[in-house]
Amino acid sequence: MSLKEQIRSDMKAAMRAGEKDRLGVIRMLLAAIQTREIDKREDLADSEVLQVVEKLIKQRKDAAQQYADADRPDREAQELGEAEQLQAYLPEQLSETELEQMVTDVIASSGAASMKDMGQVMAAIRAQAQGRADMGSLSALVKSKLS
Repeated sequence: MSLKEQIRSDMKAAMRAGEKDRLGVIRMLLAAIQTREIDKREDLADSEVLQVVEKLIKQRKDAAQQYADADRPDREAQELGEAEQLQAYLPEQLSETELEQMVTDVIASSGAASMKDMGQVMAAIRAQAQGRADMGSLSALVKSKLS
């Protein structure tokens, strides 16, 4: 079963169970997927669906931070709750040691020696860690290893 089919199945289950909040998040996710499919004019692969999920999670976390800055704890909690529900569609996250090992392996295999090679290293890591790690923290880790 593809990730998109799993999301549709979860939407039906949320409808049957009367989970309005969860249903709203799933519908938002399916709308974002459909928009991306219309833009591309083809169905999305699971890796592309993961990118959409990651983007929505990032948007929710950014919005939560803005609500926190504006002293709106109710809206902040709602955004964080939506991000947590979306996290369920991402694969299991890599541990810190696994990430460090992956970065070390990619740097060694690519022969990267300086910050000029960071783009090449990040491209290789992005393919391996898709959906299983925060790219911002991964980028910081690569920077520290290359400098």
